[in-house]
Amino acid sequence: MRKVLQFALLAAICTLVSVTTTQAVVAVEHNSAMEQLLNGTQPGLTVDEFIQLTPNQIKEMTGQKLSFKETLVLKKAQKQIKKSLKDGSSSAPKSQLIALLLVIFLGYLGIHRFYLGYTTIGIIQLLTGGGCGIWALIDLIRIITGDLGPADGSGYDPAL
Repeated sequence: MRKVLQFALLAAICTLVSVTTTQAVVAVEHNSAMEQLLNGTQPGLTVDEFIQLTPNQIKEMTGQKLSFKETLVLKKAQKQIKKSLKDGSSSAPKSQLIALLLVIFLGYLGIHRFYLGYTTIGIIQLLTGGGCGIWALIDLIRIITGDLGPADGSGYDPAL
């Protein structure tokens, strides 16, 4: 699990400062406070403990204060881990048939967009009457062809 935390922290560093992975590895290796956390010289952290970790707790554990950039990287890594844990326990896949029925009968309200996870567009369709029906018609065609899938990118349930 420590490798997952290391990878998440490294990915956060790369996206935060827009550097290559090699440059990020060098930056992490030269930072003794982060190095102690990642190399396991500190008592083993579970995923839950890492998610709840604060910069003050790191200061208590390592004796060094994190810089502003390191604090941002920590928060970004925690957010990515929370998201990956949430994605791993996602709900059942969405049915294309249900989405099709929703767009046929309630397309002008945008209910199918809420079902597929496009909440913002669903609200807009709800307020505009499905774009006076034109948007709902376009969504009908996109759902039939399979072009409009769930927002999380998981695809439709293969069982009809």
